[in-house]
Amino acid sequence: MTRTLYLFGSAAPPVFDVARVIEDAQSGGWDVCLGLTPTAADWLGEGLDGLAALTGHPVRSSYKRPGDPDVWPAADAVLVAPATFNTINAWALGLTDRFIVGVVAEGIGKGIPLAVMPCVNAAYVQHRAFERSVRELREMGVTVLYGEGGFVPNLPGQGRKEAYPWDLALTAMDDLVPKREA
Repeated sequence: MTRTLYLFGSAAPPVFDVARVIEDAQSGGWDVCLGLTPTAADWLGEGLDGLAALTGHPVRSSYKRPGDPDVWPAADAVLVAPATFNTINAWALGLTDRFIVGVVAEGIGKGIPLAVMPCVNAAYVQHRAFERSVRELREMGVTVLYGEGGFVPNLPGQGRKEAYPWDLALTAMDDLVPKREA
């Protein structure tokens, strides 16, 4: 049986690899629904139709209108990656003006398995709000893939999107929601 993964991405360079990540998740038995921050959706602009075709679901970057049907199946798990400084802090504070942050904030209360892997540089992590937000999310039961065994920040301007540890993120999702037997 297929598991449904909501893959949510922020505007950080690894988001440009999202098609490959979707294919890897699909080969691991996930039905993937892609959600993006508005800026990430703008970055991927012309490729959004192709990503929708790849997943079989519309790519979303905004809330649906009240009364409109939900176009995605229910999530078995949610992965927020890459997650920017802004996305992580907004989530920890419960600032839900953006679709993906609203879904994961509500997901905590619904008991949906949630994981996040930051993509921030070493300058951002010096801001006290970042560590506070990581701690808050962990205390709320979110798997935060940061530090040893997860994302390790680079110096500003020295990040390499190909070094982003997507494999760790997908493995974490399989650990949170193991494959179901048919």
